[in-house]
Amino acid sequence: MKNLFKTLLIGGCITLFAGCASTVHTAVNKTALDAGSKWALLPITNNTDTPQAALAAEAIVEHQLRMRGLTALQHYPVTLSRDSLFEPSERKVVEDAKKWAKTQGVRFGVTGSVEEWRYKVGIDGEPAVGVSLLVVDLSNDNVVWSASGAKTGWSRHALSATAQNLLADMIGNLSLTRETTTAPTSTTAPSSPTKSK
Repeated sequence: MKNLFKTLLIGGCITLFAGCASTVHTAVNKTALDAGSKWALLPITNNTDTPQAALAAEAIVEHQLRMRGLTALQHYPVTLSRDSLFEPSERKVVEDAKKWAKTQGVRFGVTGSVEEWRYKVGIDGEPAVGVSLLVVDLSNDNVVWSASGAKTGWSRHALSATAQNLLADMIGNLSLTRETTTAPTSTTAPSSPTKSK
């Protein structure tokens, strides 16, 4: 009887943990980036078959970046917006957005791609999200920070909430600093008091 109870208990635990939400994400380059520089959100590409997944991701990323203190974050022009299935010009849109950002004097551009954005097929229909993010130094086009993550939510958990949690974790690993400039010390000698005649 004890063995049967123990078997049922172990089986129940395995089932429970199998249905738990899971998160996996990695970040590369922990060097702190200057939050006082000009930042811009560039287009995020949609590599899924879910329409407007990239636009939904962009909205969450923009909010999270502002929450991190990038309140002056610029957004790429609406005229460059796109989000259609298997859009062949998406890479060109990102390049055009980079050119626009450089004309605005932007130092860091945030871009990326959506790899998964759906509810899984099945009885439970868990939400599943997969995203990659990049920060590009537009002064030399080098990637100075990158992160990728995937998250599966609980059954009946909203897809948007799952994405919000994942992107908050990912952007939370973006190291930011504010460079301060020290005011020059005056070397002028104090003037002598004027004697009254």
